[in-house]
Amino acid sequence: MSGLFCTFEFMNKKTNYCYNYARAAITVDIILMNDNRILLIKRGNDPYKNNWALPGGFMDMDETLEQAAIRELEEETSIKAEKLYQFKTYSKIDRDPRHRTISTVFYNNSNSNITNLQAIAMDDAIEAIWWDIENLPKLAFDHDEIISEFIKLKISK
Repeated sequence: MSGLFCTFEFMNKKTNYCYNYARAAITVDIILMNDNRILLIKRGNDPYKNNWALPGGFMDMDETLEQAAIRELEEETSIKAEKLYQFKTYSKIDRDPRHRTISTVFYNNSNSNITNLQAIAMDDAIEAIWWDIENLPKLAFDHDEIISEFIKLKISK
């Protein structure tokens, strides 16, 4: 693994600081609800190609987690949010078959800062559809667990 993480650009500077061990990838997932429906995308790439998932993806080096969540939501669904809120971070070791990922989940179920809820699949999403929370399809990764915990906590508040 030596040299794998040696050269990258960060804040307009090339960095050559090397790690001799692998690093986890940081991702974001977004829970967007409207009434009793939740927004899901059909994945266009492996793993889980053609399976349903929460919108989300990898954080870029020059953005915060919240910026990544806002960007990923727009890139995959065309929905623009001014603000999203952190729900929980998921770090189970085998949650992504590609490699070690840690995902912070964001939400905005009040839709107070979202002007248009019309979802259009873009980027690596094949479809973007609002699903009835009581009739969800089989989900990729650990997204069924994430949604279940979110619904449970939302109801108990």
